Amino acid sequence: MKLKKLIQDLEIANVKGSKEIEISGIYSDSRRVVPGSLFIARRGNHFDGNEFISQAIGNGAVAILTEFYNPFLGKVVQLVDPNIRELQAKLADRFYQHPSQGLFTFAVTGTKGKTTTSYLVKHLLDSIGFPCGIIGTIETIVGDKRVFSNLTTHDVVTNHKLMREMVDAGSRAVALEASSHGIVQGRIDQTNLDVALFTKLTPDHLDYHHTMEDYAAAKKGVFTLLNNSSKNNLCAIANGDDAASESILSGCKAKRILFGLSDACDVRAHDISFSPLGSAFHVSFQNCSCRFFTPLIGRFNIYNVLGAVSLGLHLGQPLERMASIFAEFQTVPGRMERVMNSRNIHIFVDYAHNGDALDNALETLREIARGKIITVFGAGGNKDPGRRLGLAKAAEKGSDRCIVTSDNPRKEDPEEICRQILSGFSRPQAVRVEIDRRKAIELAVGMAEPEDIILIAGKGHEREQIFAHHSVPFDDRLVALESLTLAKGSQL
Repeated sequence: MKLKKLIQDLEIANVKGSKEIEISGIYSDSRRVVPGSLFIARRGNHFDGNEFISQAIGNGAVAILTEFYNPFLGKVVQLVDPNIRELQAKLADRFYQHPSQGLFTFAVTGTKGKTTTSYLVKHLLDSIGFPCGIIGTIETIVGDKRVFSNLTTHDVVTNHKLMREMVDAGSRAVALEASSHGIVQGRIDQTNLDVALFTKLTPDHLDYHHTMEDYAAAKKGVFTLLNNSSKNNLCAIANGDDAASESILSGCKAKRILFGLSDACDVRAHDISFSPLGSAFHVSFQNCSCRFFTPLIGRFNIYNVLGAVSLGLHLGQPLERMASIFAEFQTVPGRMERVMNSRNIHIFVDYAHNGDALDNALETLREIARGKIITVFGAGGNKDPGRRLGLAKAAEKGSDRCIVTSDNPRKEDPEEICRQILSGFSRPQAVRVEIDRRKAIELAVGMAEPEDIILIAGKGHEREQIFAHHSVPFDDRLVALESLTLAKGSQL
């Protein structure tokens, strides 16, 4: 696409150089630049794109979007404007030919439940003839291609590129996880939404947002984006049992559906029962009611299913058909994922990495427990240290035995992280500390008896463990399987 067509009618303060050049791609990462690219030099929280302009030009960039004109850049074209965020999104949307217009676009936000909800939505849409891609925490799914993710919400250029690939691959829908960081940093800007869903709000990421008010305002940004959508039949779906829903939905002009367990909700679950095999409940909407079963366990997963059911109702799907569809849904990687074994030990791997999430996970397991609950967990380094006390309190409250270990220590001392976690226990002498995560999992498996539950929390789907200067392959699920063959009946 010629540069003049790409920037036509866009308000750019200054263009230095020829508009006749051909643009072959748009990148905000200088390492990915190929010959003929437009490089976007945007300042972020950790890096300043302007510092990588020379590298981008060396890799073949022919144009730069930047805040500051540099007369020493030679023949490269410079698009100079202070509003990089807005222009970046508009350029990406235009270059990739407005891909969200060609998809049924669903975005989910909230502290927890985004990933499971997105997989449930994909399962539903695939089942009713809307092949659905995913852009989220665990992976990106484009057609038959699956790529492991390292971010919940990619940068705005990558998101538009992925949606274009989905359209070209025959997808008719996309389920997009919208993190609070991604929303405030404009990573989903210029995305034309059809439906937005809010799961729930609990304290998290306060090292970034500082206050719960700011955190809630970030989540609200998805519904502001929904207001700006050019599509018809827009819908805002929210957890009606969460007090934050009222403020987050305020000002949203789209049709609303509230889901939950209370009578005030439009889509309501009741008559709930749990077992190690899954969850059974009735779903009522207007004058209809239907029995549902899902292999997912936990009250929080009933909320996740209700969110996806609400989307189905918006699309005109009957409850009976959705009950059949969701009964076939199996699991989400690293989200209360079972590790099957012949020893009759119930092993679950879960991404719970803050106090509230761990408390919910353990409360769920307590409802189905027939033996003791053994929890293996740590806390990530270079994250809000306040999480560590919350994790300790949740583990002590919900577990019979606790093993504190490393998570992803990153640039922090693993022993110091464990010490801080330990300080949150009222009886630290009753807690086992094993810094080596593999040994900690082996220890838990060794002490478990038939019908006991082991929860390995914090890393979930992740496939590596991150230290200060290196990362090593590490998958809790595989390590648990390996530990089952090594168990020697260790005692706490």
